[in-house]
Amino acid sequence: VQLQASGGGLVQPGESLRLSCVAAASDFNNYIMGWWRQSPGKEREFVGAVSRRGDSTEYSDSVKGRFTVSRDNTKKMAYLQMANLKPEDTAVYYCAAGWLARTDRTMSLPRSYAYWGRGTQVTVSS
Repeated sequence: VQLQASGGGLVQPGESLRLSCVAAASDFNNYIMGWWRQSPGKEREFVGAVSRRGDSTEYSDSVKGRFTVSRDNTKKMAYLQMANLKPEDTAVYYCAAGWLARTDRTMSLPRSYAYWGRGTQVTVSS
């Protein structure tokens, strides 16, 4: 599975941005899709994820209510719609694909993701 995120850029606080992730995978709808981010000097952190069919989403507390994760299985695409961006959202954003173990109850575990794309830089600054 190959993933490529795009759509990053420089925006001002309060603005919106949509990231896209295209997957080269014949069985795209078998994977959960997650978004992660990493700022300089910090560990990679979970942002949000969407289930295989797109009927369930999960978010970190820091983005809940501002970010929306979605997917289009017919296009093999995942999206991260970001609104009301803040300077602390500045990071390199990565999309990732994986699957849940039978006992997993969250999509926020790094070990659930086997495939990672190259990141796209998002900078929020006035």
